[in-house]
Amino acid sequence: MSIGYFLFIVALMFVIELPDKTFVATIVMASKARPMPVLLGGCIALVIHMAIACAAGQVFANFPKTIKDVIIALFFLGGAAYLLFVPEKDEQVKGEKEGSVEKSATWWKEFTVAFTVIFIGEFGDLTQIQAANLTAKTHLPFAVFFASSIGLILVEILGVYGGQFLVKRVSLQKIRYAGGAIFAVLGIYSVVKLITG
Repeated sequence: MSIGYFLFIVALMFVIELPDKTFVATIVMASKARPMPVLLGGCIALVIHMAIACAAGQVFANFPKTIKDVIIALFFLGGAAYLLFVPEKDEQVKGEKEGSVEKSATWWKEFTVAFTVIFIGEFGDLTQIQAANLTAKTHLPFAVFFASSIGLILVEILGVYGGQFLVKRVSLQKIRYAGGAIFAVLGIYSVVKLITG
C-alpha cells in the first residue's frame, strides 16, 4: 500500500467518524470526567473494533471476485446514503444519550465507562463496516488496521481535548455530507469498474 493510499484511509476514517454519535459521546464524557481515562478507554475500544473489522474483511476478501466486488460497491453506496440522508441531529442525540452515563469517579471507573460506551456504540458502525470493506478491497488487513486506527484515535483526541470548541465553529452536518460524497464517488467507481471489468 502506498503512503498516499494509507493517508487516504486515515483521512477517510477521520471524516466519517467526526460527525458520528461516538464523537458526540466522547465530548460529553470528557466534560464529565478526566480527559485521559476517557481518551484511553475510547481509543482502546476503537482499536479493538478495527481489529475485528479487518479480520472480518480478510475473510470477506476470499469470496468469489464478482460477489466481493458487488458487496464492496454496495457497502460504499450504503455508507454514502447513511451519511447523506441520516440527519446529524439524530447522531448528536444518540451520542449525548450514550455519553451522559459518564460521571466523575475513580480513574478506572471513568476508563471503564468510556471503553464500554464506545465499544458498545461502535458495533456495526459505519467505520467498522468500511474498515472491513477496505480490507476486502485491498487484501492488506494490517495496513487498513493501522490507518483506520490512526484516523479514529485522532477523532478521539479531538473529541476529548477540542470537541466542544470544534462543534461551536464547524458544522458536523457539512463534514457528514463530505464523507457521504467521498463514499458516493467510491461506490460509483466500484460499480463502473464492476460493469466494465
